[in-house]
Amino acid sequence: MAALVASLAASPANAIIPTTAVAGRVPGLSEPDENGLRTYKRPASKSGGHGVGWSELIPYTFNVPDTWEETPVSIADLGGTEIDLRFASKAQGKLFIVVAPVLRFADGLGDNVKIESVGDPERVITAFGPEITGENVEGRVNDTKVVTKGGRTYYEYDVDPHILVSATAAGNRMYIMGVAASGRQWKKYSSELKDILTSFRVG
Repeated sequence: MAALVASLAASPANAIIPTTAVAGRVPGLSEPDENGLRTYKRPASKSGGHGVGWSELIPYTFNVPDTWEETPVSIADLGGTEIDLRFASKAQGKLFIVVAPVLRFADGLGDNVKIESVGDPERVITAFGPEITGENVEGRVNDTKVVTKGGRTYYEYDVDPHILVSATAAGNRMYIMGVAASGRQWKKYSSELKDILTSFRVG
């Protein structure tokens, strides 16, 4: 799952798995609201590619501006089958959702894991950071927040250069959103990118 942000910018066209779309409508994506925001909710019918024996995923949701579009997930992605979804906007940036088994990082946590059981915010970003950013995150975490949404705890991070991360645990999986932008995109749209991240919810 290393170098996910780098792979956001380059996925070989000859190795993509097309997403399911009907008449230009992305399954799970709502019509825009009065503020021009769409809500994405992972459809129960979405194929995950998460390996044999995986139980049903708990749906996640987030909001994106109307200009953002779902983009193909490539079998050549360095994140492999753990990248569940990608969205992008040429003007504003890119995002991805990673769904990873908790057992990769800790044993004996059961099937109803809370992120607090996986570790504190520093331990979680130390474990996941290099896989999400492609580099060691030591000294690059500008800000860390612990927030509660719907009774579930989320760890949120601002990481150099211009990478936002939200992580939580549900069932027996970690759910991670990463939002990445160029310097120019960040300068103009950092507020919108932060709103996308804070809208991320699981369950």
